This record gives sequence, C-alpha cells and structure tokens, in this order.
Amino acid sequence: MTDFENRSPEGAKILSTISTSSQPKSAPGYVAFHRRELDAILRVYGHKVAEGEWRDYAIDHLADRAVFSIFRRTSEMPLYRVEKIPELARKQGAYRVVAASGAILKRGHDLPTVMRVLDKPQLSLVSS
Repeated sequence: MTDFENRSPEGAKILSTISTSSQPKSAPGYVAFHRRELDAILRVYGHKVAEGEWRDYAIDHLADRAVFSIFRRTSEMPLYRVEKIPELARKQGAYRVVAASGAILKRGHDLPTVMRVLDKPQLSLVSS
C-alpha cells in the first residue's frame, strides 16, 4: 500500500491511499447502498423523472448512514431523502423516507415497501 499526501484547493491535507493488492476493499466505516437497494430507489426515481416531477439526485455515504436525496430542481433543497441507517435495523427498520420539512414519511425494514410512499399520486387542486 502506498500513501500520497496532497493539498486540496482550500489548503487542507488530503491523504490518498493506493492499494496494490488485487482484492477490492470497501471504505471502512462508511454506509452505502447495495445494488438491489439502488435498483428499488432508481425504479421509483425514474418514474417520477418521466412524469416531470423530479430532476436531480445526490447520493451521500456517511459514517452512520447512506442518503439518496431527491431534488425538484438542482438549486433547491432536497424534496425527499431516502436514508439507510443500519443502527436502526433491529428497532424501527434501517430505511426511512424524510420530507423536506424533516418529517419522517415512512420507515421500515423493507426498502420497496418504504419507497411506496413516494410512488403514490400527489393530490392537486382543481379550479372550477
């Protein structure tokens, strides 16, 4: 393993590690979505993009959670966040959908079930 020290544009030190082993290693201490989880999320996301409701997304892998943020416009705050928090897996379920207000819309153990809260048609006002 070889270490390289760089500086970011802000002047902070960055330590890069290049692995010379042939086996891939996951980043220790970070939570990430697995392929099937991303498939479930992107399936709902794709439908909403096709309907013109959503336009952008971001994925964050943090020490305690993975977050899939959904945006109506790129410059806005996330409309919804789909979070995976493994610490809560035995209690309330590892998955939850959080609205822009911070309210938890749905939580549970099964991601496709939790994602259904976003797949429901939105109510709209009809003028007479």
